Amino acid sequence: MIKIKSIKGREILSSGATPSLEVKVVLSDASIGVASVPFGASAGIHEATVLFDGDKKRYGGKGMLKAVNNINKKIAPKLIGQNPFLQKKIDQIMIYLDGTPNKSKLGGNAILGVSLAVAKASAQSKKVPFYKYIRQTYRLKYKNYKLPKPMIVVIEGGKHAVNSTDLQEYMITPVGGKNIKESVRIGAEVYLNLKKVLHQKNLNANVGNEGAYAPAGLKNNESPWLLIMQAIKKAGYKAGKDVMLSADPAVSEIFENGKYNMKKDKKKLSSRQMIDYFKTWVNKYPLITLEDPLAEDDWDWWPVITKELGKKVRIVGDDLTVTNPERLKKAIDLKAINAILIKLNQIGSLSETVQTIEMAHKVGFWSIVSHRGGGETNDTSMIDLAVATNSEFVKVGISRGERVSKYNRLMEIEDEVR
Repeated sequence: MIKIKSIKGREILSSGATPSLEVKVVLSDASIGVASVPFGASAGIHEATVLFDGDKKRYGGKGMLKAVNNINKKIAPKLIGQNPFLQKKIDQIMIYLDGTPNKSKLGGNAILGVSLAVAKASAQSKKVPFYKYIRQTYRLKYKNYKLPKPMIVVIEGGKHAVNSTDLQEYMITPVGGKNIKESVRIGAEVYLNLKKVLHQKNLNANVGNEGAYAPAGLKNNESPWLLIMQAIKKAGYKAGKDVMLSADPAVSEIFENGKYNMKKDKKKLSSRQMIDYFKTWVNKYPLITLEDPLAEDDWDWWPVITKELGKKVRIVGDDLTVTNPERLKKAIDLKAINAILIKLNQIGSLSETVQTIEMAHKVGFWSIVSHRGGGETNDTSMIDLAVATNSEFVKVGISRGERVSKYNRLMEIEDEVR
């Protein structure tokens, strides 16, 4: 029987010039799986723990040596000799070993790195692509592969950029492409034309954490939509037909003492006023999704915004649900959302991530698999996960190498399954 032969973690650099970690798993048949783990600059308070060293003399306290040590000294001894194809068991062993609700003992980053690396090694051993292995392992009942469309961050603010907007992400979703390659091309063309629009307006086209533009000097938080609409037209496409819009205001970041502090608009809004604010966006622009329009624990008002806007756009939970089955169940029961954002490191294992996606799909929610803003890596596991689960979109910026690697993987998979 094939067994796990070795597990080795190491500290690496992420896209934010701060550390992350990588795990290499070798099986007894010499199959190898390598996975690296991202983390977010903007993270919900209910996410699995990213275990940092806290040593201010190294990387400002954000070193990953503690998490790496947990992999090599605590997790590896428990998993070496195990059957790698029993992925749920592998993940459960680590969850029990950690023993905390948010994986704070071993670190969600440590557990996820091992989880993904074991699965990747197993896929290599079975000689199947990673997306196919995920589908087979969890016995997902999809007849065909419905590849996820790109959801591309093109202007960013909030925690992801300085002096841009209060709100975090303004996105385009190319829906007019006949295939993935065409959708990616449309998105790239709009992105590059947006750069021209910014230059014409004497706005800088420097990029933020996610490869999106982060122009300073915007008039208000609605200004990005006017620029993006111009870019869509300049690229030769029609907004609402070829290209839809998506927003991730991520307003948990600006929620203070029961009010939403919109400094750019010189307003402090109540939850009711915030809903009305976004209602004007939905009525004015061709939005297809609206993510985190309310704070992560503003539960009373989430059902209200979904009731009032949920038939026009998908209301997406991210900080609200943090890829967590328990928080998703609450959101389902309250009818708080009708779509969910998925980030592997929010929950910290492959098995729990797939469980959450399947729970969402059973009630008709869209799933959108996402990158992370602050410390992304070149690992493309999120794309294989999205393909395996027939997710509706993948949310990724379209410049910077750690983002581009995701789209290149998606286009590679398209060649295999079409």
